[in-house]
Amino acid sequence: MTTIRRPPLARPGERAFTEATEVFNLAAPARPAAAITARTIDDVRAALRHARAEGLPVRVHTTGHGAGGVRPVDGGLLIHTRVDGGVEVDAARRRARIPAGTRWGAVVEATAPHGLTAAHGSSATVGVVGYLLGGGMSFYGRRHGLAANTVVALDLVTAEGEHLRVDAATDPDLFWAIRGGGGGFGVVTAVEIALFPVAAVITGAAYWPAAHAERLLSRWREWSATAPWEVTTSVRVMNLPPVPDVPPELATGPMLCVDGAVLSDTADLATATRQADELLGPLREIAAPVLDTWRPGPAAAVLDAHMDPAQPMPVVGDHLLLGDLDADGAETLLRVLGDGSPLIAAGLRQLGGAYAVSAPDGGVLDRLDAAFSYAGSGVPMGPVTAEELRGHCALVREALRPWDTGRTVPCFVEDFTRPQGHLSAEQVRAVDAVRARVDPDGLFHGDIAPHATARTLN
Repeated sequence: MTTIRRPPLARPGERAFTEATEVFNLAAPARPAAAITARTIDDVRAALRHARAEGLPVRVHTTGHGAGGVRPVDGGLLIHTRVDGGVEVDAARRRARIPAGTRWGAVVEATAPHGLTAAHGSSATVGVVGYLLGGGMSFYGRRHGLAANTVVALDLVTAEGEHLRVDAATDPDLFWAIRGGGGGFGVVTAVEIALFPVAAVITGAAYWPAAHAERLLSRWREWSATAPWEVTTSVRVMNLPPVPDVPPELATGPMLCVDGAVLSDTADLATATRQADELLGPLREIAAPVLDTWRPGPAAAVLDAHMDPAQPMPVVGDHLLLGDLDADGAETLLRVLGDGSPLIAAGLRQLGGAYAVSAPDGGVLDRLDAAFSYAGSGVPMGPVTAEELRGHCALVREALRPWDTGRTVPCFVEDFTRPQGHLSAEQVRAVDAVRARVDPDGLFHGDIAPHATARTLN
């Protein structure tokens, strides 16, 4: 007699349940009826059998960084993918195979000895799979485009428990739809991505008192209009609290920060140094930064430049893609992010370059028709409430409405309640057709991003 392996499902109150429902964004806790940490393909299959037998909808997450931007997990079965195995690097083919649940820090560490890196996020703790399938905007993006375009294959367990390798040859429609389609296709258990050479980078962050923000932002905007594709930066207004992880000189009041990376394919840093100087020299002439960490370093240093939090915390924020920001737009941005803003960090990430170019073999989300990505976030703790943060986010969104493209990038959305959308109506219909084929009963409907389907969601 064949014994059917039961998954180690956990219920509320059990330690395994607590571990499986951990999220990085504590403002969006997961409250499923049952949960599992899936370490093998068999774990995933068994969990899906249980969900079907019990009539439970299925949700999937890895690190939970994007928990606030997706539909709340309330009931059903949550599959937390933490698949066994390490990062496998094929240096000759410039490829890496990455199990679901892996974080970007592990990928950068594995690829660095080969002189290669990936289009990773700005934090070592961000999960690979959710970031990639949600678009992925890296500090190499102006040179290499959206990170989703670097995916060359995926392993997927469908609603029926079928384990597929999905790539351009085996199932081109599914491969197209799953890269940026908004989820709801099944459980991704591994990805294979393309790597690119990096000999060194010039990376870091410079901080100035907000009194200089108007001149600094004007100069940065002028530079960004013709910036080389090897350079990707962001400019943010920071209101950092006086806590141990924050350098004390940055907690004295609002700061304007310029951070990012200059990519160098070769060990000769002459070009990269010139490009960095063209960005930073004019800014340093306006005023001396109170802290300046820009310097040459290994690819791993890019993970520290943005100073993203390393530990889970509650976050409420907003994100939108903007068109060309003129002087009025820059003035408006600084006004709504000035003194009194409850947002800890808010500002612009530079797009253009390869971000704006359609990849010939890309997924449904393969380019960004925008000049800048805006993101702002705060922590609902102490006197600052989630309602206050959402109210200020609404104020910022309304102020930026003349420059708002109406689009977002899924992996940058912080708050499910804020407007979002990244596909056209035609793309939604095409992606829905693929979903109907691989998940006809809608087992994964709850995992679909807002406005990424025309079907009615329960």
